[in-house]
Amino acid sequence: MTGGAGFIGSNFVHHLVAHTDYVVTVLDKLTYAASREALDGLPENRVQLVVGDIAEADVVDPLVASHDAVVHYAAESHNDNSLDDPSPFIRTNLVGTFTILEAVRKHDKRLHHVSTDEVYGDLELDDPKRFTEDTPYNPSSPYSASKAGSDHLVRAWVRSFGVRATVSNCSNNYGPWQHIEKFIPRQITNVIDGVRPKLYGSGENVRDWIHAEDHSSAVLTILEKGRIGETYLIGADGEKNNLEVVRLILKLMGQPEDAFDHVTDRAGHDLRYAIESGKLRSELGWRPRFQDFEAGLADTIAWYQQHEDWWRPHKDAVEAAYAQKGQ
Repeated sequence: MTGGAGFIGSNFVHHLVAHTDYVVTVLDKLTYAASREALDGLPENRVQLVVGDIAEADVVDPLVASHDAVVHYAAESHNDNSLDDPSPFIRTNLVGTFTILEAVRKHDKRLHHVSTDEVYGDLELDDPKRFTEDTPYNPSSPYSASKAGSDHLVRAWVRSFGVRATVSNCSNNYGPWQHIEKFIPRQITNVIDGVRPKLYGSGENVRDWIHAEDHSSAVLTILEKGRIGETYLIGADGEKNNLEVVRLILKLMGQPEDAFDHVTDRAGHDLRYAIESGKLRSELGWRPRFQDFEAGLADTIAWYQQHEDWWRPHKDAVEAAYAQKGQ
């Protein structure tokens, strides 16, 4: 699998080790958002880490040739970073996906491509609709545009070359091993440090949250049961606006729910994401474990409290970068 030392990918590796007998090779470039520590403690006879770039065919090809299936998690994924410099997003998300597609085509291997709901753009705050597999693509940032392009490449290779692939688009993940530049772990680690959380704008923007463990179980279900050429949306009915999330973090950590500061909103900040995951549930029988967002968030807070040694070395640099932007 690709990107298995990153946040969502490493959670999937842990899920595979716990719930299957698969042997996993992780190909990861080990960029700033990945860490070897995310794979610590996993059995060496089940998990191997190969450090390399998915955009380099001479790295990808022999690995694909020697495995039964590829699960493609690797991506540049931070919206703000894509606004500062889009080039890594084009290389990893587009050229990297193309390289993987050519390898699975050559060796006739099964592929599952992991994507995001951000390819659909956003919904109005008062719109009752949710994204479905038939929602038109309308990406609004270099990140989401590059992921939309990678999805289209996968579907084209299925149709043009008969590649055995499926696609999933998932809502916002939270849980263990998420880099502290991201919204939920940044707020949690701020509270741990006695720093007031930062809320973009009015906090009305809505995200559909899913615990990384539930994303993992959904991807495994699609890999094993999904119909070739199909797309499945993954969501856990976790719609919350950012204000609600910050208040809940403060409440769960024993702080006043108004102990946060407003900062300037992000450029191009999408209003609302919401996933309709009925196809995945009805066709493949998947159900999320963390259907209660508060319980999943409490689990996540406990993880960051217990793993300060993992995130602490990065905290000062992350906050310095945000301070430069006034955030």
